[in-house]
Amino acid sequence: MKRHIELPCDFHMHTEFSGDSHAPVSAMIEQAIQKGLSAICITDHLDFDYPYDNPKDYELDGDTYFDTVTRLSEQYADQIQIMIGVETGLEPDKAELLNLFISRHPYDFIIGSSHLIHRKDPYYPEYFDHRSDSEAFMEYFESILENLDTCHNFDVYGHIDYVVRYSPNKSKNYSYSRYASIIDEILKKLIQSGKGIEINSGGFRSGLDFPNPHPDILKRYRTLGGEIITIGSDAHTPECIAENFSRTVSVLETCGFRYYTIFIKRKPVFLKI
Repeated sequence: MKRHIELPCDFHMHTEFSGDSHAPVSAMIEQAIQKGLSAICITDHLDFDYPYDNPKDYELDGDTYFDTVTRLSEQYADQIQIMIGVETGLEPDKAELLNLFISRHPYDFIIGSSHLIHRKDPYYPEYFDHRSDSEAFMEYFESILENLDTCHNFDVYGHIDYVVRYSPNKSKNYSYSRYASIIDEILKKLIQSGKGIEINSGGFRSGLDFPNPHPDILKRYRTLGGEIITIGSDAHTPECIAENFSRTVSVLETCGFRYYTIFIKRKPVFLKI
């Protein structure tokens, strides 16, 4: 079956295997097919000891997850290519647990993300209580450096500057230039270690006028020699798959990128935009 490719491959989405999604895997796949995608990667959440809701909801059942997505990837093989990934919540004391989990199955792709910053998730308003955006943002970026010193088993760092999505002031008090020194340190460490970043269109959905990370960070990443960049919607429901991808691709092109990346068996494959 010949497919008409209308959109880039979506390499960040969640299903019923994530604690914050109820979407059947099959529903996500079928919507991706309807939207004309040639490939997707399911990247459900893995956050050990998550301090909100029911912590066990974020401890991914790796065996059932891998078996289910593998079966469905075979079922839909003539319509779309389906890769299997995980979005890992990075924390310095969870590195060994993450390594053990990842080693149990031959995943295609691992996103390393900052969801918990010293046991607080910026998704919840308490992270911003009684302090300025500057303090909240700086702690977030500092925690990324802490993660990079201890956690190495991932392919791209997810939604860098995710914290800005949930500030009560959104991006009013945010710019790359205000945090250039520490952001540059993050980007250089990623590049030197052979890791990439993602451009995450979920920033638009959260009310920002840019994806995550900010275009100025993308430009700096490119200037520093960064080449590995995946595109993801961070969809938790079928309708959000590939959402705002036209805007996201325009941002990438403006920032100087002519290729984006997908991963197969943890190896980067570069595709022309």
